[in-house]
Amino acid sequence: MALPLQSLTEFSVLPYTDMLAWIVMAVFVGGVIADRRGERALALKLTAAAWGLFAIFWFLLIHHFALIHRSAVQTVLIVIAVPACLYVGWRVLNGRDSLLTLSRAIAFMTIIYLPFQTSAFARTMLIETVAFQTSFVIDALGIGDGIQFIQDPAPDSTVMNTFWFPETGQASRIVFACTGIEAMAIFGGLIAAVDASRRKKAIGIVVSIAIIWVLNIGRNVFIAVANGYQWFAGSWIEGPVMFLFGISEPARVSFFVADRVISQGLAVFALVGIAFFVSRWVPELLDIGEELLSVLLGRDVTLREPETAPDGGEPES
Repeated sequence: MALPLQSLTEFSVLPYTDMLAWIVMAVFVGGVIADRRGERALALKLTAAAWGLFAIFWFLLIHHFALIHRSAVQTVLIVIAVPACLYVGWRVLNGRDSLLTLSRAIAFMTIIYLPFQTSAFARTMLIETVAFQTSFVIDALGIGDGIQFIQDPAPDSTVMNTFWFPETGQASRIVFACTGIEAMAIFGGLIAAVDASRRKKAIGIVVSIAIIWVLNIGRNVFIAVANGYQWFAGSWIEGPVMFLFGISEPARVSFFVADRVISQGLAVFALVGIAFFVSRWVPELLDIGEELLSVLLGRDVTLREPETAPDGGEPES
């Protein structure tokens, strides 16, 4: 049976960007190793080169996200990322070694993310875990009457990740990008990179991953149900959405509104909120934010409150 299938987040990594991602990770890690060994000049050169390669990586994905994935939010962020990476690399090459902490975070992020991306076993296990929990929440909330949780209908696929809604004939599936692994890798990398105690890092990682996991399951539930029951079809927003995203099928409007507009728009604010919340346990996270904002804005930015002496006076020098 042919289903009008929607991926909750449709994304497939291009082969050449997948290979480039490993190269970027290797160069970033090389910069981290050189920095740890006290070879500052080599660390700065390697790290600057890594940022340049990172800019190329994002540039190659612009076409995919803009014309295939059709995500306005992600396209804007990627377009911004290209010059931002080049600028950070230029500042590192010119001696801004304080940016090595941020660079170290990128290395840890890729170390966390790429094994899941490139291992079929790990990727499938993660997808099925998220899909099962999404199905469980839909059932627990009582909003999935008649929904069938089935195997991916794609040829040769054995992954249990698809929700079929007989009432409307719509189907949605969980894919790798629906697992929230990108956000978890970002926070895991940032926390691992800062100079903080192991206890604080462990708390920060557990808290951030737990929050991201719960929010991501909620996002998947919302998109699957909104698409399955066609919540936004036939509404006043149908015409503008079809024009904006270049789609010709009204049945796809609910998916694009739920995913590309509402979920991705809220995700940006959610990640910022999580960062400030987790910084209560790992305030060193704000140091990375201060450094990045200072470089991008061209002036010093303070996100942490100044420390005071025990008597409430000025900090001791």
